[in-house]
Amino acid sequence: MTFLFPSFLWALAVLSVPVIIHLFNFRKTTRVYFSNTRFLKQVKEATTAKRRLKHYLILASRLLFLTLLVIAFCQPIIPAEEQFSSTRNIILYLDNSQSMSALMDDKTRGLDAGISYARSIVEVFPADTRYKLITNDFSPFSNTFKTKPEVLDLLTQIRLSPVSRSLEEVQDRIRQDKGLTNREIFWISDLQKSTLGQVNAAFDTTARMHLLPIQYGQQSNVYVDSAYLENPFFTGGGKNVLHVRMRNDGKMDITQLNLKLTLNNIQAATTSITIPQGGLAEATFDLAASLSGLNEAKISFNDFPVSFDNEFYLALNFTNKINVIEIKNVADRTPIEKVFGNKMIFNFSTYPAGNFSYSRLVDADLVVVNELNLLDLSLTNALRSYLNTYGTLLVIPAIAPEIENLKNFLKLPALKVLGGQTPLAVGRPDFSNPFFENVFEEKSVSLAMPKASKILDWGEDRTAILQFKNDQPFLSRVVQVGQLYLLGCSLDPSQTDFPNHALFVPVMYRIAASGKRNNYKPYYTLQESLVKMHMDSLRGEEPLRWIGAEEIVPAQRTVNDDVIFDIPKFTMQKGFYKVVMLRDTVNLLAFNLDKAESQMGQYRGEELKTILGGGDNITIFQVASSDAFSNEIKERYLGKPLWKYALAMAILFLIVEILLIRFLK
Repeated sequence: MTFLFPSFLWALAVLSVPVIIHLFNFRKTTRVYFSNTRFLKQVKEATTAKRRLKHYLILASRLLFLTLLVIAFCQPIIPAEEQFSSTRNIILYLDNSQSMSALMDDKTRGLDAGISYARSIVEVFPADTRYKLITNDFSPFSNTFKTKPEVLDLLTQIRLSPVSRSLEEVQDRIRQDKGLTNREIFWISDLQKSTLGQVNAAFDTTARMHLLPIQYGQQSNVYVDSAYLENPFFTGGGKNVLHVRMRNDGKMDITQLNLKLTLNNIQAATTSITIPQGGLAEATFDLAASLSGLNEAKISFNDFPVSFDNEFYLALNFTNKINVIEIKNVADRTPIEKVFGNKMIFNFSTYPAGNFSYSRLVDADLVVVNELNLLDLSLTNALRSYLNTYGTLLVIPAIAPEIENLKNFLKLPALKVLGGQTPLAVGRPDFSNPFFENVFEEKSVSLAMPKASKILDWGEDRTAILQFKNDQPFLSRVVQVGQLYLLGCSLDPSQTDFPNHALFVPVMYRIAASGKRNNYKPYYTLQESLVKMHMDSLRGEEPLRWIGAEEIVPAQRTVNDDVIFDIPKFTMQKGFYKVVMLRDTVNLLAFNLDKAESQMGQYRGEELKTILGGGDNITIFQVASSDAFSNEIKERYLGKPLWKYALAMAILFLIVEILLIRFLK
């Protein structure tokens, strides 16, 4: 025990006053005469003994009262367990990610408890202490130290943020104060494993970290793991299916969870799903054939107590068309022109080989080289350049192609031309090949297949999309930076009946879809940095705007016909945003929280301290309420004050003195 104001101990000299009063009785005595002195003497002896005991008790009470009163003024304390830095600068990190909306055992929201802890820290330290408040937003106010009133005001403005931060990110943010030594860091967080990232054991030993874990107890959570369209390049006007994969992060099976699909604010479908503990389950929703344009799709469900991720947003964009270019020698209408003639799905252009502008290759999703006997050098170079910039090329040979020219163009040394081949039947498709995924409603082994006379041979290809029944490739995909599709026969009716077969349309559509250059994504997460959007034409100098719950003008730059946006995640909320050019809506974006935020596994304070190296500079607070935390932090850093107990004891002895005087005869 020590005294904050030991100079008051000089006041103990006042103890001499009651002693002096006790030793010297200044009252005048009165002589009284009695006839029987023997009897009077006996009475006098008994009364004097009792009076002496009473005086001693009163004296002791007075001395103890004065002593304890002086000690109370000296303010005795039990010394603090941890000595606070003399710099009087405190860094407060308050995790305000969405997972902090979960409820603790006392039904208090995690963020509310964290704010209460931060307020207790600010209120307990001396008035000259300065504070730096850091949240996941890395807001401008966290750049400088604030006074006590300023920080208390900032704490009233803290809201949940869609952004989560790793341990390393927050540490880097704290290290920006290079001139600050002996940092006192109070880390208020739920210590979520999925977002804390790679924990570095080499924690800064010049700083002292005080962990305040927000513990939720046993939490379970269900969330959308992923969602995708069965046909991702669907443009409307046909059947499509939305697949939703749900994950159960808890340790109990979830049975009959009701999922609801809302399209453009109208409930479209519902389904029930059972998800095993720690596992996945998939639900499907059939989409109406009438869907077209931009559509807002929302998956929603009820999952308590963790509810911040009970809605999932998808933007279904059925406006983008696939750009297909055909290069040919004949003037007649070809099977390629017929299959890609659907103007709702394709922007199709056909050109003769001698009258083709190579600049059009930039916008092409698929280029079809259809039955060219000979390619000149400039066209060869242009097509190779297109292929080397991740383009997609389909080569259909002529009946009698020039082999050396074709070898030079395709870069296939083993390529050779076959002539006069007897038509062979094409083998049944490999239904397990991802190329044919969701193409066939029924996987029938008795499917009738087309026949073809083989013109080109490029050797054995076990990964061929289609093969003849003798295992020779009929249609192959060769990756040469971009995608090269090579057909083994001409589409001339004398060579094959493939263009008239039911398989022709889905195969051509799938080839075109695989080359779609505008990688449209049905949703983004707020942890991503960029959105790339292809625009056919940009009008005016006005930047594109995102209009959702609020209007945002993100940082953007244009590269050719692509617009690259920086996602302003600190100013956004999950949901839908329309991309507006001048007054026209040109696209729709959907943003969701990162699914890592939905994984509720937590580090315990001791566990994280061990991972960080277990040094003496890391301390842990284990508290159940803000009041208990306030008392604990006072004891740790300010010591335990005892003046209240001394004052209470002084009052007690004063009462004892009064009782002795009043009742002890």
